[in-house]
Amino acid sequence: MTGFATVLPAGRKRRGEGHTRREEILHAAKDLFLEQGYDSTTIRRIADRVGISAPALYLYFKDKEALMLALCDQTFGHLIEAIGEIEKTIADPLQRVRRFGEAYAHFGLTHPDEYRLVFLGANIPESIRKVGHRAPTDDPTQPGVGGALVFKRLVEFLSELETSGTKLNYPPDTCAELCWMGIHGLVAAMIMKPEFPWSDRELLINGMLDIHLKGILRNP
Repeated sequence: MTGFATVLPAGRKRRGEGHTRREEILHAAKDLFLEQGYDSTTIRRIADRVGISAPALYLYFKDKEALMLALCDQTFGHLIEAIGEIEKTIADPLQRVRRFGEAYAHFGLTHPDEYRLVFLGANIPESIRKVGHRAPTDDPTQPGVGGALVFKRLVEFLSELETSGTKLNYPPDTCAELCWMGIHGLVAAMIMKPEFPWSDRELLINGMLDIHLKGILRNP
């Protein structure tokens, strides 16, 4: 009996090829969201960029929002790993807070595309923004809670600092918000204004952390 070869449309990949298909889809979605904006990007365009059919893409992600949430979690996953290293290697609570700020800034500046998409995307739907700020105690296994988990660790670092005997000028969650706003502002400015003749990057990061730590720590 003669077998018939299955002819695939040009550019399509056979089912089962590529164990990194999910990563390919996320990479294509990230590029298209940055190039064309979230609203203008369709599932079909993402599938075409990967070289698969739209129905095949739905086997991995149910819709465009699920893709965006996965990209958010992927981005925050890198920060969660960095925080884990801080917890393993740094015992001093104050140094943990400082290292957190350094890790956050370094991540943003070395991953400008991811940072721009997750933190600076002007047209990301409100539904996704709300999920990103969901309290991690709601259900940490659900998509989109990575950002809340990262922020929760910063609050915990500051609470540990206060428990160790260091007086804070504000509650730990307020201190965390102040620190985040400062470092986020620095990272966002350097990403959005690359043409500006910025001075030494490490001096800027350390200077920003010095300013905020002096502001939140109460003098004896």
